[in-house]
Amino acid sequence: MASSASNATTTAGPQSPGVVDESVAKKVALAALVGTALEWYDFFLFTTAAALVFNAQYFVSQDPFVSAMSSFATLAVGFVARPIGGFIFGALGDKVGRKKILMVTIVGIGLVTGLIGLLPNYMTIGVAAPILLVALRILQGLAVGGEWSGAVIIAVENAPVAKRARYAALPQLGSPIGTILSSGGFFGMLYLVGQSNFDAWGWRIPFIAAIPLLAISMWIRSKLSESPEFEALMESGETEHAPIRGVLTKSWRQILVGMCSALLGIGGFYLITSFVVFYGTKVLKMPYETLLLGSLLAAVVEIFALIWAGRMGEKFGASKVILWGGVASAVIAVPVFLAIDTANPVLVILAMIVGVTTLSIPYAVSGTALTALFATKVRYTGVAITSNSAGVISGFVPLIATALVAANGNSFWPGAIILLVVSVMTALSGIFLPALSIEEKGMKH
Repeated sequence: MASSASNATTTAGPQSPGVVDESVAKKVALAALVGTALEWYDFFLFTTAAALVFNAQYFVSQDPFVSAMSSFATLAVGFVARPIGGFIFGALGDKVGRKKILMVTIVGIGLVTGLIGLLPNYMTIGVAAPILLVALRILQGLAVGGEWSGAVIIAVENAPVAKRARYAALPQLGSPIGTILSSGGFFGMLYLVGQSNFDAWGWRIPFIAAIPLLAISMWIRSKLSESPEFEALMESGETEHAPIRGVLTKSWRQILVGMCSALLGIGGFYLITSFVVFYGTKVLKMPYETLLLGSLLAAVVEIFALIWAGRMGEKFGASKVILWGGVASAVIAVPVFLAIDTANPVLVILAMIVGVTTLSIPYAVSGTALTALFATKVRYTGVAITSNSAGVISGFVPLIATALVAANGNSFWPGAIILLVVSVMTALSGIFLPALSIEEKGMKH
């Protein structure tokens, strides 16, 4: 299907320069994966801690719902910061290169996460504690705003056109790997030191561990090759001098549809993980370990789901996979929350696995879909703005779900309805994506 008129205005510049070396493509995709794994490790640490300990450590209140909502509001603040980071790092990535910006963002994410692990609590420094936590969360959100988009772009632009869905799915594996590391870190600390010590200080160890992980990620990422498409732009002098203005004025349709396509993979995930951890521990009175184990097992299964869905995107096109994944998630939305509400450990864990696996189907190909919406010279900016705008909405999902649950007598229905609505929005985006995407020979939309 042909590109839309609005998109055609931003398609100048080389779209398929030269012959891509697939061995290089593999190395670049794996290097991008290492960085996104650290990104999501750091981010998932915060979301899990927001549900488990931040409400008591930094937002002291006699009402657990008030503390939880304050904690989730801090989570949401980071998502609000992400589009700002997307504007800044996206524009820089389109001007100076993908590789340079990816080094900056990964350092920002790792350092801030380590500092959170060292931050004194409310009982130690009073109101300064939550203020500093919010400030660190904002800095983390700014860095994350430029990280995922750059990682998936450099993987796609170094990959053969016909296999972009496969290589774009590799950085997505950073999500379950980060979950495994973060949930495993929390689960391990709970097992080693017990819940009282975990609540007091044990939760800090996985945060501080981000520092040595950052050093490893920096070394691996330093081996990245710059995108051949961006290098061709630099050589021809065709880089975009005002990428933000170009994207916002000429590609607003792509941004809106792209946001919907990414919504389930981001917002749905935080609903099934962060919100369900809170709902299970505070409303259903289930032990921390059960919910963390559910997150851990769901992440393991998600790895295989992402690889499979990436191959399906290569075979059938990303838009079809997004459509199918959205429909599947809508179908299981209510059954998943019905199972969670039983408080049966086996059913709760199975529900978390099914929920995360299903929403991972569209998430696997979201990198392919979003990069296809924008021309090379504005791609970093376009993808960053689109994905992070979806992230803003997603960041409020746990907060909204918690507020609605409290207002409806601790009923699970708000969570189920939110998942259903988000799933339908993502499914509908799959219908509109092909008409808005840039045509490239060998690429299925």
